[in-house]
Amino acid sequence: MNQKERATQQEQHQRKELAERIARAVPADGVTEPLPGLRLARASTSRQKMFGVLDPTFCVIAQGSKKIYLGGNPYTYDPYNYLLATAELPVVGWVLEASERHPYLGLQLRLDAAVVGAVMVEMGQLPPQRSPKAVKAVEVSPMDSSLLDATARLVRLLDSPIEARVLLPLITREIVYRLLVGEQGQRLRQMTVLGGHTYQIAKAIEKICREFNEPLYVEEIAREIGMSVSGFHHHFKEVTAMSPLQFQKQLRLQEARRLMVGEALDAATAGYRSGYADASQFNRDYKRLFGVTPMRDMGRLRKAVEVSAD
Repeated sequence: MNQKERATQQEQHQRKELAERIARAVPADGVTEPLPGLRLARASTSRQKMFGVLDPTFCVIAQGSKKIYLGGNPYTYDPYNYLLATAELPVVGWVLEASERHPYLGLQLRLDAAVVGAVMVEMGQLPPQRSPKAVKAVEVSPMDSSLLDATARLVRLLDSPIEARVLLPLITREIVYRLLVGEQGQRLRQMTVLGGHTYQIAKAIEKICREFNEPLYVEEIAREIGMSVSGFHHHFKEVTAMSPLQFQKQLRLQEARRLMVGEALDAATAGYRSGYADASQFNRDYKRLFGVTPMRDMGRLRKAVEVSAD
């Protein structure tokens, strides 16, 4: 067996190990966070749409595959490709491959701009002061052997809470390093930019996420971040693939859905608390995003919860 064959065999073993450890940690369908910043997911069915907000994260699939849409642009990833998101983004996605026998198994590691900046300094790379061009906030790239090895060691910490307290920060920094020297390094470095379009748009995203249920005044935000209105619209769409209004609308609708499912609120109340003053507009926007009216969606979701509880 030559060196290349041995390396391939080792990678296959690590992918199998990842799947086995995640399956043990998440024995039933759902999402859990066994270690700070590390979320694990399992799903036994495919093709069901999922709506959520993706944090700045490093996303890896151990078994199965998944597709997400950001502003109409598709991103598909699997055990051989990872997804990197460098801003808080509302996305639509679904698991493509999953069954009871071979469930979808994946992980997400949250990324902190301060940690990225610290690793860059240790590498002798000062965080850039300014970037003239905004960089798209999500992309998929092949998973190389070094990144896969670090990810396998990260998941092994699930079996040792004492080791996790010491080694989790170290392995996280190693993963950040591997990402920085990989093909998505430029995208990750944008998290630390102290000036320029990406940093400005990140500040705008933070404000919209924080005040999603308040009226959106694009001119005011553009002025706060030092951009013209047209420039703000252009660069915001470069990063998020959506206009500011579309971005806010997805945040509002996803929050309304969470309120109806998690807090059993009626549609009118959930819509109002999410920032909708007009109930009919809320119903139209909800159906456009989720495919059904709020009432039908809640009936379907609550029935699914009752079935799973049985």
